[in-house]
Amino acid sequence: MKSLFEERGGTYSQVGSYQIPNLVMDPQPEGDIGIWGQRRKRYLKEHRKGTYNAMLLQGTPTQNLIDTNEAAQDLMDSLVKQMAKAGGVTEELKHRDQLGWVGRMNNIRNRAEEIVRNELIYT
Repeated sequence: MKSLFEERGGTYSQVGSYQIPNLVMDPQPEGDIGIWGQRRKRYLKEHRKGTYNAMLLQGTPTQNLIDTNEAAQDLMDSLVKQMAKAGGVTEELKHRDQLGWVGRMNNIRNRAEEIVRNELIYT
């Protein structure tokens, strides 16, 4: 009589007196999870262990992290452009006052990163 595992195409290997199932993980997508994906992964592993383990069991963590990285980077780019425009941080300011421009852009990037972390990474 076949087990449910065998009926679904599973096989076993004999190891001593034990039969061990031959389990193979589905191939993971190729891609870079990036800095935002790494931050999301660390957050899930430390604070949402159940969610991370469920993703592992479903075989979806890599694709999820790639998607999160892309969404976070798109949001970051959009926020920086919007905040720079709203704050009057222009190329003309960059040529006129380089240090002032750098200071303002660093402030804008820090605010945008905080928004991305709160909306996409730590949810």
